[in-house]
Amino acid sequence: MKVIAVMPAYNAEKTLQKTLEDIPAKTVDQVILVDDNSQDKTVKLAKKLKLKVFKHPQNRGYGGNQKTCYTLALSEGADIVVMIHPDYQYDSSLTADLIKPIKHGRFDIMLGSRIRTRDEALAGGMPLYKYYGNRLLTLIENIILGQNLSEYHTGFRAYSKKALEQIPFHKYSDSFVFDQELLFGAIANKLKISEIAVPVRYFPEASSINFKRSVIYGLSILKDLILYVVSGGKLFKN
Repeated sequence: MKVIAVMPAYNAEKTLQKTLEDIPAKTVDQVILVDDNSQDKTVKLAKKLKLKVFKHPQNRGYGGNQKTCYTLALSEGADIVVMIHPDYQYDSSLTADLIKPIKHGRFDIMLGSRIRTRDEALAGGMPLYKYYGNRLLTLIENIILGQNLSEYHTGFRAYSKKALEQIPFHKYSDSFVFDQELLFGAIANKLKISEIAVPVRYFPEASSINFKRSVIYGLSILKDLILYVVSGGKLFKN
C-alpha cells in the first residue's frame, strides 16, 4: 500500500526538519508539503529536503491547505494519507502506529488523541481554556454523532483512500473547522474511526489559534452540528 504523508505548512521553517526526521524510516513512501504562502523560508527548506512542494500564491487558510494536500496525495496514487503538521506539535515518530489499523483494514480513519489524561494534556502545555473547551465540544459531538472518541480536534490524522474519495471535502470550509466537517462527513458516510494516544506538545513555534479564534472555532462547530442534525447528515455527504 502506498502511504503518503501530507504537511499543511505555514511558516514552518524552524520545525520542519525535526518533524520530518522523526518519521520512522520506510513508514511513508512520499512526503508532500503544501505551503500556504509562508513569509519565511519554509519552501526553500522543503525543496532542500527533497520534498514534493506545492505553494499557494495566496493564503487559503488551514482547510484550504488540506484540500490541496489530499487532492495531490490522491493524484499521486496514495492508498493511505497521513496528515502531519510540520510545526512539531504532534509526535511524527508515531506515524507507523497511526496507520497500522488502516493498513490491516480495521478502520478507515485514525486520529492521534492528545487527551489520554488531564494531567498529561496540561503538562504538555495545552492551555486550560483549550483543554476544557476540547472536553466540552467532544462530549457534545459524541452525544450528537453517536461516537465515543476522546478527541475530535487533533491535527494528527490518517485516512484511507476510500475515506477521502467518499467524503466531499472540497465543499467544506477553508478555515480551522474543516477538520470537524471532514469527520462529520465520515460519520455521515458510515466510515469507521478510531484513535491512538499521542503526546501533547505546545511551545512558541507550534501553531495555535488564540482565545478569540478558539471561541469562533467552537461556535462554528456548534453551528455545523445543528446543520448536521437538521439535515440528517446529508449536508456533509456527496
